[in-house]
Amino acid sequence: MPGSARDPAPYRALVHPPGARHIEALDQRALPHAVISVKIASADAAAMAIRTMWVRGAPLIGAVGAYGLAMALDRDPGDDALARAYAALDATRPTAVNLRWALDRVRDAVLPLDTAARADAAWREADAIAVEDEAMNHAIGLVGLALLREVASRRSGPVRVMTHCNAGALATCGWGTATAPLFLAHAEGLPVHVWISETRPRLQGANLTAWEMARRGVPHTLFADGASGLLMRRGDVDVVIVGADRVAANGDVCNKIGTYPKALAARDNGVPFYAALPSPTLDARLATGDGIPIETRGPDEVLSVSGRDSYGQTASVTIAPAGTHAINYAFDVTPARLVTGLITERGVAEADRAALAALFPERYG
Repeated sequence: MPGSARDPAPYRALVHPPGARHIEALDQRALPHAVISVKIASADAAAMAIRTMWVRGAPLIGAVGAYGLAMALDRDPGDDALARAYAALDATRPTAVNLRWALDRVRDAVLPLDTAARADAAWREADAIAVEDEAMNHAIGLVGLALLREVASRRSGPVRVMTHCNAGALATCGWGTATAPLFLAHAEGLPVHVWISETRPRLQGANLTAWEMARRGVPHTLFADGASGLLMRRGDVDVVIVGADRVAANGDVCNKIGTYPKALAARDNGVPFYAALPSPTLDARLATGDGIPIETRGPDEVLSVSGRDSYGQTASVTIAPAGTHAINYAFDVTPARLVTGLITERGVAEADRAALAALFPERYG
């Protein structure tokens, strides 16, 4: 098992070259067919990367937003320019709370400073956010690894883990959240098998999670979203671990659309259901998940699908009759009553306000 918080993966979703005033990120729209790194050198480019999902995943969005604010201050460190850049970046993805948390952190760090010192301070703060995210995810991995060891002690064969969407290193600054325990388990020789839900309509499970598991040598099987209930009823799943884009004060979990049905199936079949999250994903100001803004994306994501044909060409094809109306909710909310526990960098918390407040008192002050 790696002894360092540094993710040893051969790929990184986000890189800040030492001394550079830009960042480099994987264009995740190209995966799994091509690995393309893009340079992001302005706040406008950072906002576009977040909005168009070059980068995605709550912790990664937060880090890119923080760097975007630093880039804006390179151009104009004044109060008005800071406010405009903050608002533009904050508007890109409304559901994941990490973005606003990171923007608040950078803004609060630079506002008391003279304008000449603001840009450098913002870059330092963004770097700190990225480093801390990787360390928190590693800690989440250690906490989750203990759960997987406990499951392994009760059965023979690999621990069979179902996940949803992509909560891997591609969604963070390293390790991932839901995947961190899996990567650490595999590294120490604890057998695991990962059930990967394809995650319509953008297919983050098929395109991204399967790619990550293959790159790290973790055994896995892809399945159609609608098969999750059957797999659990057949007894083929030992535990479900998903990520989170926002967790309300009472433990309600907002995650990629399709998470709630998996939690319902898990409860009906006696399968433990966990969400893994770093503490910036916890929104203690929001009483319940009912108040979480649910992003609605364009219908084309539902009406078409992209892939690579037998000639190696990537193409998008429509899958519904012309003129079909489609709705595209990007997230859903799983009530706390369906959540077995929340895997955090400080331990596993029950999904309720008292348990979360005991673990993170500074966020409930």
